[in-house]
Amino acid sequence: MPLPEVDLSALPSEYGAAVKAVRAKVPAALARPAWGIICGSGLSGLAGSLKDKVEIPYEQIPGFPNSTVHGHKSILALGFLEQGDKRVPVVACLGRFHMYEGHSPQDCVFPTRLFRCLGTQAIVVTNAAGGINPNFEVGTIVAMHDHLSLPCLTDKNPLIGHNLDAFGSRFPPLSNAYDIPLRLALFRAANALNLSAKDMQQGTYAHVSGPTYESRAECRFLRSIGGDCVGMSTVPEVIAAHHAGMRVLAISLITNKVVVDDYLDARKALQDQANGGDALGKKTADADTAAAANHEEVLEVGKRRAEDIRKLVETVICQTDLD
Repeated sequence: MPLPEVDLSALPSEYGAAVKAVRAKVPAALARPAWGIICGSGLSGLAGSLKDKVEIPYEQIPGFPNSTVHGHKSILALGFLEQGDKRVPVVACLGRFHMYEGHSPQDCVFPTRLFRCLGTQAIVVTNAAGGINPNFEVGTIVAMHDHLSLPCLTDKNPLIGHNLDAFGSRFPPLSNAYDIPLRLALFRAANALNLSAKDMQQGTYAHVSGPTYESRAECRFLRSIGGDCVGMSTVPEVIAAHHAGMRVLAISLITNKVVVDDYLDARKALQDQANGGDALGKKTADADTAAAANHEEVLEVGKRRAEDIRKLVETVICQTDLD
């Protein structure tokens, strides 16, 4: 059953203004995109296969800030994904907003809510993440089946404040936020593309505020409470999308492995100085520096696996009937 039209008159004025601005720039066939995509770090290539694409800079859309993160564009792209005789209208954010940029949780989910106002029925949210699960290698694609969010469990939930009844109820559950049929469709697509079990995994995403990558103790803590991968986005958008009734498929790309190695025992290293303690300390420091996460690595891995993710998302969207 398709979702009903959103009553724009019941929402703050920027939603209606944003809808008007977008629809003024696209043909009628793209005015109500069925699917939305939010692209994570290095994954803006997901929109590369859109046909008859129209790109709208964020600065031209009321309510949109600009993304300030390297690897994130500030463009809304609308176009069609095509496969066989299927031609599906899609809207994609090439660049998202993060709380670590200084945006409020509500600002971070404005694009997601705009998707719903435009008529979007389902959303694909992607991200680059650090691998916590020791079975996840760099380059592994992970279908999110759940999340844990330290920010949202405290005071950074995007639904805090006056409830926007035009989207959904005051107290939405999250135990069913990740759509099972869409996740099954993703694994069918992975099988069709001959991705191995090592390449395609599933797990729980740990959401943190960033922008610092996690300490060793924090990574151990996140692993101990059930996190399989960790990142600084996605969960606010998932919450807003689910609150508004959209079906949600969320995909993480493991772009680095978190560091949980044991610490150097400085006292023992000094005691063993005669046996090369200083050399051990330097070797350990060099290894720590080499293992530490960095954003350039994230972008590079995103580029390497972007084509696989593009094919997966395209297949799921074109082969899924939302009616």
